[in-house]
Amino acid sequence: MDNVNRRPLALALTIVGALARLAPHPWNFAPVGGTSLFAGARLRGWQAYLVPIVLMAVTDPLVGGYSRVTPFVYLSFLINVWLGRRMLQKSESPLRIGSAAVISSVQFFLLSNLGVWLSFGYAHTWAGFVQCYAMALPFYAPTLLSDLLTSGVLFGLHALLSRTVYTPERVAQTA
Repeated sequence: MDNVNRRPLALALTIVGALARLAPHPWNFAPVGGTSLFAGARLRGWQAYLVPIVLMAVTDPLVGGYSRVTPFVYLSFLINVWLGRRMLQKSESPLRIGSAAVISSVQFFLLSNLGVWLSFGYAHTWAGFVQCYAMALPFYAPTLLSDLLTSGVLFGLHALLSRTVYTPERVAQTA
């Protein structure tokens, strides 16, 4: 592994973000979406996809996270990694980061609730589909807020620390 692929600061922040999932938090207010977005933007190669999924798999048994919806949730986090890679890899723009966090939370809401609709007691009709998503609406606000907060904290800490502590990971150079 060459120095270009070593991102110790980004890796450490990703792990801290994922492990923060173990801290007590309100329902659907978890750091995983923002952490996956950050991992995609700041980790390289296989780490970007593997680290958030491994950390989820390790913490899921501790928080009772496995269900029939788990594959949809994990897929959603992989999409967040992909979004981070496509939208934020060379950016520290708060507007781009915030926009990506909103997109991430929307796709998580849509995909995870598709899993709920397919896996639980909702009728597999248009009415059941609408009912499932309507029942999920109260859970969206905490997801959006946690994705915005986690993304802001992780990207902000990385920008600060990469300018002061570990400059090889600096993303944006000043003119």
